[in-house]
Amino acid sequence: MPIRVEIYGATGVAIGVVARSGRLRDGLESGLDLLVEQTTWHPLDGSTPQPGKSLTIAGDDVMLAVTDQIEDLPVHAQWHDISLDVGPYRVTGQMPTMPGFDPGRALARPTGEFVLLRDVRIALGSDTEGSSVSQPAAYVNRYVVDRVAADLMLGFFFPGAEMIVTGGNRQTSAGTEHAAPAAAPAPAAATAAPGSTPVTARPSAGSRTRPPG
Repeated sequence: MPIRVEIYGATGVAIGVVARSGRLRDGLESGLDLLVEQTTWHPLDGSTPQPGKSLTIAGDDVMLAVTDQIEDLPVHAQWHDISLDVGPYRVTGQMPTMPGFDPGRALARPTGEFVLLRDVRIALGSDTEGSSVSQPAAYVNRYVVDRVAADLMLGFFFPGAEMIVTGGNRQTSAGTEHAAPAAAPAPAAATAAPGSTPVTARPSAGSRTRPPG
């Protein structure tokens, strides 16, 4: 059964279907290019959406991925509010950890390229209080995250990202630690129908280099 997807890249959003059975995560983690068919490409520069037959997207170019087929969320997890800067996007949501998780002593480390967030709001980083899309869940490419704000240290989840611990009052960037400013409350999530696209502002364009894993 085809999987309906929204793929967020550095310059726009591709909305279409992936003609494969199984979970979207399996396709994202396969190491192969993702073929999105029946595609409409929504550029972030605000220009007219471009319908097309198909679009091949390299896995490393996928910053965020959304599907209407959500995998089972952890049952006994503790959920932490998190804010991420991912290329041109500001993403807020909740990330799961198991009860008793201690980032300083944890033996388990993420093994895949993507992490799953729930109750997600996606906006443009250049206009975080403007137009946005709300989704029940989204996959985030943890290797292209620039900045993380959360209530516990998650540096090993997002290698190379600036880390702000909102509860522990410390900020870590390139191995340094200093006091972090108080985190501003996240803006209220805007409700958007499935298939809507966050393209009303015009963020500056730029290339992304994936930090080493």
